[in-house]
Amino acid sequence: MSRELKIVEAINEALFQGMERDERVMVLGEDVGIEGGVFRVTSGLQEKFGKDRCVDTPLTETGILGAAVGLAINGMIPVCEIQFDGFIWPGFDHIINHIARFRTRTRGRITTPVIIRVPFGGGIHALEHHSESMEAVFSHIPGINVVIPSNPHDAKGLLLSALQSPDPTIFLEPKKIYRAIKEDVPEAHYTVDTKKAQVLREGNDVTIISYGAMMRETKLALTEYLKTNELDFELIDLVSLSPIDYETVIKSAEKTGRVLIVNEEPRTCGLAAELAAVIQEKALLSLKAPIERVTGFDVIMPLLKMEDHYIPGPKRIINGLTKVLNF
Repeated sequence: MSRELKIVEAINEALFQGMERDERVMVLGEDVGIEGGVFRVTSGLQEKFGKDRCVDTPLTETGILGAAVGLAINGMIPVCEIQFDGFIWPGFDHIINHIARFRTRTRGRITTPVIIRVPFGGGIHALEHHSESMEAVFSHIPGINVVIPSNPHDAKGLLLSALQSPDPTIFLEPKKIYRAIKEDVPEAHYTVDTKKAQVLREGNDVTIISYGAMMRETKLALTEYLKTNELDFELIDLVSLSPIDYETVIKSAEKTGRVLIVNEEPRTCGLAAELAAVIQEKALLSLKAPIERVTGFDVIMPLLKMEDHYIPGPKRIINGLTKVLNF
């Protein structure tokens, strides 16, 4: 059976099911217990599983992630909630120096299956520390998986997959669409491949690549574009930002010869740049036009009056699509 859920509800259900199936799974973070998290993603967990498995921590990201290291190497599966994306940096030392490296450091004897949940990106009219897109920074770290859902079905399945993995995972949660999308989500336990991109639509004219909240904006742009134009597009949801499923991406680029990449982070040294570099390395002779990127800008996330100008929306995406099609 399935029923309609939003992303926040799907993640909450995945946490309930993960904690029910494996007593090693525990949640820790600021306000995750009594309050149910700032976005209410952990609502009900402490009431169901108690204060030892859903732990309200002090306001210290360094402490949360440092505690997770000790918990993980002693057999637990800690799920850390970072209250907002921009608050994660004090804990970056533990991520890059410990969580991502313990398997290599111990020659495989010890793993750190830590899941770091990060409400991610802009679109909620908050200040800059509450609205950051830093996926390229995390994707640059060897030894840690980075995934991001674009819909409720994948949100539940990806988190349940991460809970079963011996590897650490940074689980980016696009807060702009936490409650913006409802779709059928199975009640049963299921998993979604955390290493595989999804081809949402097959086509021959152009490859369009996006992920997270920008997938919704891309779909809105395509709906608007198709009102006055015909286009046989191929749409790819990247899903896994590290590792990237280049096999799917390159195969599509070779078929269509035109590529548009849409994401929210700053343009310079971003994930879109890395995708463009690999595509031209592997599929250059198949390309009919330069790869086009529609991204955020190389500035700090602006205050709310300018936020909608910073984040790619349908107008900018359509402009990018037109450019790559008309080259």
